[in-house]
Amino acid sequence: MALSPTSPLPLESLRVLAACVRHGNFSRAADELAITPTAVSQRMRALEEQLGVKLFGRHGPKLIVTERAVALAAGVEQALALMRTAVDDCRRARPPLRLTCAPTFAACWLVPRLAAYQALPESDAIALDAGQGLSPAGSFDVAIRSGSGPWPGYRASRLLAEQGTPMLSPRLGRPATVDELLALPLIPDPRWPAWLQAAGRPDAQPSFVSTRFPNYELEARAAVQGLGVALLSPRLFADLCERGELVAPFAGIVVDGPDSYWLLSPLDAPEPHFVQWLKAQFATKTIV
Repeated sequence: MALSPTSPLPLESLRVLAACVRHGNFSRAADELAITPTAVSQRMRALEEQLGVKLFGRHGPKLIVTERAVALAAGVEQALALMRTAVDDCRRARPPLRLTCAPTFAACWLVPRLAAYQALPESDAIALDAGQGLSPAGSFDVAIRSGSGPWPGYRASRLLAEQGTPMLSPRLGRPATVDELLALPLIPDPRWPAWLQAAGRPDAQPSFVSTRFPNYELEARAAVQGLGVALLSPRLFADLCERGELVAPFAGIVVDGPDSYWLLSPLDAPEPHFVQWLKAQFATKTIV
């Protein structure tokens, strides 16, 4: 139904007008706006009818843009720019997303990818807490923690298992057999018995260094310094192997778990953009 001269002008039609004037062509404007040239033409005819003003003409196949269309489009572009600025200001004014994250996952996976995430148009500002302990309920918006669940009161998405394969500094050598590996000191980890069983040596009696570390990140740093052999995730610590700081001579023997990294967000709150992005990175689904 045609609009009356006193009806408010549809914002979308004004946006289409601005694109048509900018390109001087209905087809190119349609490409920019992801609609059909026919839809563009219909919107412009309806806008002309409501305004009672000729905005476009034709000279053969060439589109003629009238002076009134140019003047109106200039005002529309200014208004759209003000709206974009207002939206950006509103987005920046949002409080940061409070994220509590296991330190190893934060250091080895999340932080190297934060710049790419923050460049996304809808990205959340992040206030990161990478402490070792669990934060109390209500003190965070999203959590990435290791464990086995269940997680009552939270949307839970399993990201990846806490995998482990032996990694060591090249300065300690490159053991080709499990016996050669067992001749080296191992950094304590409760998963070593499971790995030795997977390697066919369940009765082995390895020697361990005397220092215990609170997280895998510190175990990896100790391994880089040549303290001993650490049982580390081939996914989270791949960069250390790529740089030659560590070698993984038994990459084909990997133990999973028993714990995994989980993404948690409260059931009674909307799912933030960051959560949607992270789930897409791991192609994971929510498990409540």
